[in-house]
Amino acid sequence: MQKTDKEKSRKKLERLAHYLDSLIKVPGFNARFGLDGLIGLIPGFGDTIGALISSVVISEAARLGAPKVLLLKMALNIALDALAGTVPVLGDLFDFVWKANQRNVHLLDSYLANPRETVVTSRLFVWGLGAVLIGLVIFVGMLGFFLVRAFLNVFVGVV
Repeated sequence: MQKTDKEKSRKKLERLAHYLDSLIKVPGFNARFGLDGLIGLIPGFGDTIGALISSVVISEAARLGAPKVLLLKMALNIALDALAGTVPVLGDLFDFVWKANQRNVHLLDSYLANPRETVVTSRLFVWGLGAVLIGLVIFVGMLGFFLVRAFLNVFVGVV
């Protein structure tokens, strides 16, 4: 892909991220929100629609040659945005603050400017997230074991 094509794609993504995350200025505050936050207010499926629209950024990043580890990090930003948005009121506030699309465009810009460093930090992030998830699974497993053991001890007197 030629440099001018990459620049055009990047500008389109910046514009899309602006529309989705920062289009509307809140009067009297130094805060902005976009169409993604408004779409997220639709009960039931608003956050799903927002995530689908946000996936355009990931698709374009893949077309521009972003590595899988960076695409995974972008997908996690969108997933966190969508999952948090399912919590009534607090999720909508989170959606106004998180700005996943602008984060993802910034990640892509960082990659295009300095590919090696961005890939290394993205790998560290993904490995760290994996370690946290494994720790969470172990913790939940141990918690379940001790709860069953306590239940059996109290009600059955087995242990």
